[in-house]
Amino acid sequence: MQTRKLGWTDLRFTTMGLGAWAMGGAGWRFGWGPQDDADSIATLKRAVDLGINWVDTAAIYGLGHSEEVVGRALREMSRKPIVATKCSRRWDDTGTPYGNLKKASLHAECEASLKRLGVDAIDLYQIHWPDPDADIEEGWGTLADLVKEGKLRYIGVCNFNVEQLKRIAPIHPIASLQPPYSMLVRGVEDGLLQYCARNHIGVVAYSPMQKGLLTGKVTRAWVAGLPEDDHRRRDAMFQEPQLSANLKLVGGLQAIAKRNGRTAAQLAIAWVLRRPEVTAAIVGARRPAQIEETAPAGDWALSAEDIHDIDTLLVERAAQAA
Repeated sequence: MQTRKLGWTDLRFTTMGLGAWAMGGAGWRFGWGPQDDADSIATLKRAVDLGINWVDTAAIYGLGHSEEVVGRALREMSRKPIVATKCSRRWDDTGTPYGNLKKASLHAECEASLKRLGVDAIDLYQIHWPDPDADIEEGWGTLADLVKEGKLRYIGVCNFNVEQLKRIAPIHPIASLQPPYSMLVRGVEDGLLQYCARNHIGVVAYSPMQKGLLTGKVTRAWVAGLPEDDHRRRDAMFQEPQLSANLKLVGGLQAIAKRNGRTAAQLAIAWVLRRPEVTAAIVGARRPAQIEETAPAGDWALSAEDIHDIDTLLVERAAQAA
């Protein structure tokens, strides 16, 4: 799989990274339902076998469980992937997440993540959300200190806007931004991608398949059968009136994918990677077969005709969902 340089750093990411959100399992507010740890570990190993060289997790995923599972997998692997994780989302006694960017909290989080992952240093450590906004300078400065201590190699942020990036840039160079980006969530195109390119900030896009919605496997019956603790039940894109518009869009995407001998999931990922500002896309998987299906998207360059036809479908979808 091809690689792209992550911003100004010396890291080269494959154009697809494995997302470990769902590997956190059930039992917390933003879970994806029950998940078998053995499947998670097998999926990470298979991703590396397929050429994917990095994994993205977070402390909050499963309230620490995703990092623990990734750590278990790393201990069993001779060829280890680059590890990216996130901080600043803590949880209370009920498992409810909240933001904390204070120095003491981030130091404690870093130590906990190092222990769960079983590594001496984290390759890419990211502020998960700019929350509270007033504390982002303190949080970023704390991560910069942890780089100096050798506990972090590079630091980045997730879900920041341009003004927030400008506020922290003088403190320490920003290795990467992790924003949501898919055919259905395109806010990054309004200046954020361009800012990152000008300032040599890598972009690792999350949810390119929009939580599975763009894979071609979602139906009304499938949505109705989601576990009660799957957060997608509360997502407006999986509810009417958006659901009908989204299913119609996916039908059109499947036709474009089919004429290329591909799947709708691969098309959704390749569409995100069409932008030169994007370093890589984070692709979640819960079983080896899922990453086997999506991995070929990392090397697929869409044609001008494909992009034009997708744009037409997106215009139609926007009109229907309005």
